[in-house]
Amino acid sequence: MPADLNDYFNKRNGGGDKKGSSGGGNQIRPPSLPDFGNKTPLIYLLIAIVALFVLAKPYAIINSGEVGIKVTTGKFEPVPLYPGLHFYIPGVQKIITIDSKVRIINYKGQNDTSAFGQPNDGIMEKPAITVMDTRGLPVSIDLTVQYRLKPDTAPQTISNWGLSWEEKLINAIVREVSRNVVGSYKAEELPIKRNEIAIFIEEGIRTKVERFDNKPVELKSVQLREISLPLKIREQIEKVQVAKQEVQRVQQEVERAKKEAEKKAALAQGDADAKKIQALGEANKIKIEAEAQSKANYLISKSLTPAFLKLEQIKVQGKFNEALKVNRDSKIFLTPGGAVPNIWIDAKDKQRTVSVGQ
Repeated sequence: MPADLNDYFNKRNGGGDKKGSSGGGNQIRPPSLPDFGNKTPLIYLLIAIVALFVLAKPYAIINSGEVGIKVTTGKFEPVPLYPGLHFYIPGVQKIITIDSKVRIINYKGQNDTSAFGQPNDGIMEKPAITVMDTRGLPVSIDLTVQYRLKPDTAPQTISNWGLSWEEKLINAIVREVSRNVVGSYKAEELPIKRNEIAIFIEEGIRTKVERFDNKPVELKSVQLREISLPLKIREQIEKVQVAKQEVQRVQQEVERAKKEAEKKAALAQGDADAKKIQALGEANKIKIEAEAQSKANYLISKSLTPAFLKLEQIKVQGKFNEALKVNRDSKIFLTPGGAVPNIWIDAKDKQRTVSVGQ
């Protein structure tokens, strides 16, 4: 061995000391394992098992909202694994974790920029569903579908439909039903019959989903968010709406004028009724007064008996007699029966004529 290498190893082994030059210096020895006596092999075996357990990780933790499927040599076990700790044999078995929470597929157009959640939170976004109406005009609809995988039948569902079960069980059915329902209407009818269409779409999807064996999916809701029509149809609908609004405006004006006329007619009728009542009151007043006067006249006529008239004539004659004592030249005309007043004419003054008594 070269001298420089000998010097190097001598320095590492303490060979620089004179005592070490005779070959009795310290040498590097590998570290020795702890000695546990008779239990040493058992302890080392347990350590090896723990290390293997940690490295191989033959267990899986299923969280809430998830379901596990144990696969043994490629075969799905029919019993699902619910939240908790579950063990399996590495190399022979494995556990597939499936999301069983409510999931959403959002079908939206390019103009819809609203966010429905972050990636990997159970929300998928897909293009709006394009449909042809009865005349072949393209119409697109935006939907939101909520659903969840049933945990009890998850192993059978994944075994039959694979991990892409959503595309086969939900997406395909939603597009098929939407096209069948919307395709039976004219484009201009869609906004008017929106609620009816939404009900038909949800009922159609729910019916088809429930027809699958073992009912693998629970449909929560289907929401029709928007119906996008062709430009020409939108313009036509806007013209119709403007025309309807104009008709409504005219009808309101007519109704307002009609109410105003009815109001004026009611006022006029009220005035006429008031005048009629007033005239009727005046007529009744005159009638009552006439009847009272007639009754008074009747009572007066009843009181004019022959004896009463004779008495009055005697009274008048007495007055004439008194007057003749003062004016002897007077002329007196007597009427028989006292029906006409007695006339006294003063002879001294032909211009003066006096009527006395009845």
